[in-house]
Order: sequence, then structure tokens, then C-alpha cells
Amino acid sequence: MATVGYGIVNYDRNVFRVIQYGVIKTEAGLPASTRLLEISNDIGTLIETYKPDCAAVEELFFNSNHKTGIQVAQSRGVILLECCRRNVPLYEYTPLQVKQAVVGYGRAEKKQVMEMTRLILKLDKIPKPDDAADALAIAICHGHSSGVQGKHIDNST
Repeated sequence: MATVGYGIVNYDRNVFRVIQYGVIKTEAGLPASTRLLEISNDIGTLIETYKPDCAAVEELFFNSNHKTGIQVAQSRGVILLECCRRNVPLYEYTPLQVKQAVVGYGRAEKKQVMEMTRLILKLDKIPKPDDAADALAIAICHGHSSGVQGKHIDNST
């Protein structure tokens, strides 16, 4: 909830072009509802500004820290809602799928994924913060998968 990464890329004929990337940050002391509203507003602004053809998100993975998992789920829900509200088709990928698509090995280390993300996108340096680099890796995964491997989230209403 504190930092939500995003990456906007153009993918055409196996060539990626970075349009924008970064993070949405929310202040730790604010109520969760306020932080979620900020994320919602910022995601909505990104969608309205860049008009993406689709969106890709990472599938939820719960570890032993349930409090963090709940916050991630709430933030992810806001992202899904904003995409649905604006009729942006959604796809989700597991961390294993992202690593496989970016590095070619599903058990790759985070450093390997970040470096390959940099190389694939022809960037001078690894995107910072890590949340932005992760979002770009998910975008690469979706581009390489063309939605075939990703689980389509039905957001038609």
C-alpha cells in the first residue's frame, strides 16, 4: 500500500518502448481508506492519460505476513476496480511466469530479472525503485505472452 509500481510500455513487432514508469506512494500515517483512494485516483489518472489497451498485474502470493498480504490485496483490488471502470482488459501473471518470460528461467533471482528488464527495454540503468522495475517486468511478460499465458480477468459488467 505504501508503494505501488507501474510501467507503461508500447509493444509492437517484438520491440518494447518505455513510455513511462514510476510508483504511486502513499503516506504511512494516513488511514487505509485514504491511501486506497489516493491509489485509485492515481491509477485512474494514469489510465486516462495513457489510454492503455490492456493492463497486467501480478497474481497475489501470500507469504507468512498476512497483514502485508491484506494490504497488497486491497491495493490490487483498487487497481482492478479502476481498470474495470475504464474498460481496460486485465491479465494476471504469477511471479514464476514473469521470471520465465523475462529471464527464461522461472527460478531466476530478482537481480537477474531487473538486469534483463533493463536490457530488454534498452535502459541505461535498472529502473528504480524496485516496484517500478517489477511493474515493467510484468509488462514485458504480458508482451511476450500476448495474453495467451496470462489469466484473463473478466471485467465485463
